[in-house]
Amino acid sequence: MEPIILASGSLRRQEYFRLMGLPFNIMPTLIEENRQGRLKPREATEELAIRKVNKIIDLLQGRLPPWICGADTVISVDGEIYGKPKDRNDAEIMLHKLQGREHEVVTAVALFNGKDRSIDCRSVESYVTFIPLSDSEIEWYLNTGEWQGVAGAYKVQGLAACFIASIRGSYTGIVGLPMREFYAMLRENGYPYGGA
Repeated sequence: MEPIILASGSLRRQEYFRLMGLPFNIMPTLIEENRQGRLKPREATEELAIRKVNKIIDLLQGRLPPWICGADTVISVDGEIYGKPKDRNDAEIMLHKLQGREHEVVTAVALFNGKDRSIDCRSVESYVTFIPLSDSEIEWYLNTGEWQGVAGAYKVQGLAACFIASIRGSYTGIVGLPMREFYAMLRENGYPYGGA
């Protein structure tokens, strides 16, 4: 199998690539993760996932690899989009917004196929409901440091699972790489994986 450049420093995405047995090289993109204008969550994540792929293409200056994968995850509640918190205070604000209610999690994956120079981008919407949280529970979670570097200031696969009442949709999408959709993308774009 040809190696895929993973345009992400996300440890969760790297774990899923390893789980799938995919050869990959990590090239995190240093792009500002601001969302353009008033895009909807799906549009915002797809736009950023594609920007990550295009950043790698620009960095390689014409020496196109066979495959590049970029991804992005956002949380949406009350029409507001939340990415990674800037600091502890920002994380606290996010957790107060999420507690006691359902929110949307959108993850987009963009796959560049160097053979035909195309980018296939797909996104998955899932929904997570948090139990009501006290100020002391939020403070306890913030003290764990788990909120750092993750969309919405929590890790569904970590201690935040203590606060989750229900999940609808793709668990792996919430973690950061919707594996069923990514598997379909690989097969449909001619990547030799899964007996294709």
